[in-house]
Amino acid sequence: MSHPAVPAIRSDASRAIGDPFGRVAPHLAALDRFMHQQAEQFEPEIRDMAAYCLDTSGKRLRPTLVFISGWSGEGVVDEALVRAAGVVEMVHLATLVHDDIMDRAELRRSRPTASRQFGPDAAVLLGDALFSQALHIASQFPTTEVCRLVSASTRRVCSGEIMQTLRRRDLNVSLAEYRRMIDLKTAELFRVSCYLGASLSAQATGFAEAADRFGHHLGIAYQIYDDLADFLGEEKKIGKTLGTDLATGKLTLPLMLLLERVPADERAAIIKSLREGGTPGLAASKQRMHELGIAAAVKQTIDDELATALAALAPHASLPAVPLMSQLAGILQQQVAGLPSAPISR
Repeated sequence: MSHPAVPAIRSDASRAIGDPFGRVAPHLAALDRFMHQQAEQFEPEIRDMAAYCLDTSGKRLRPTLVFISGWSGEGVVDEALVRAAGVVEMVHLATLVHDDIMDRAELRRSRPTASRQFGPDAAVLLGDALFSQALHIASQFPTTEVCRLVSASTRRVCSGEIMQTLRRRDLNVSLAEYRRMIDLKTAELFRVSCYLGASLSAQATGFAEAADRFGHHLGIAYQIYDDLADFLGEEKKIGKTLGTDLATGKLTLPLMLLLERVPADERAAIIKSLREGGTPGLAASKQRMHELGIAAAVKQTIDDELATALAALAPHASLPAVPLMSQLAGILQQQVAGLPSAPISR
């Protein structure tokens, strides 16, 4: 799987339509302090390794979803939201450690992955340690709800990982199965982040469920964007290894459409290459996606998911959290529009 590590949603585009990241800056600063404190909880022998994975340079998108869905006004930093955001982010970081091992990725956030830095054997155990610490924090809430929700979400994310791992180089994956996998592996943490923020801040009746639906569809849109960026993005801008989906035989929406639209002989050649553990080539695939209008079709799918996400918020438009959530969806729309539909000349 390729969890979203695409061009940061937080970008210059955000200033044009409102910056939800800027609004929650005090919350993110509190989260950074919290994550530094958590690194100190690990055993001295692996503390530096944990700190490397808990580095604060990432986008913090899932914590931002917790904060904006629980938004109650400027300057109000709720400790419970900070801890919940820390739990979700730690689960996410653990999945990234494991993803990069399976993808044989070299870069994450413009620096060596944990697997490259410490070796894959140590990295897989380090990911396990991060999962365990996240659930330990969740267990410290006054009620069992946070631990129950996060542990179930962690299981679902891992289930999505397992499904995709077992279907590598399986070219019979249906669109429904693809959506099921991204439901589990990516949309699940988006969903639970929004639900936790809304429920912990005791928003209006029914808003937690609406935030849940918003997060679910935003997460699907984001993963499909990540899948498209794996083909069309620029590695220097994105800060991670690209082409891993193609190289590891993951059947994502862009590749599914490519196989559907190319002539039979070309399809057979691509299938043969993927099944033999090769790759038809990232540059050639980019060119064909442009020629066959695949990028435009995938972008439309993303826009449809974002429209469904925003529709879930419509009945609660008067709540202070909703404008920030809508702005975040708008930023992703701009990022999608900014992906090149044609290969970049060099």
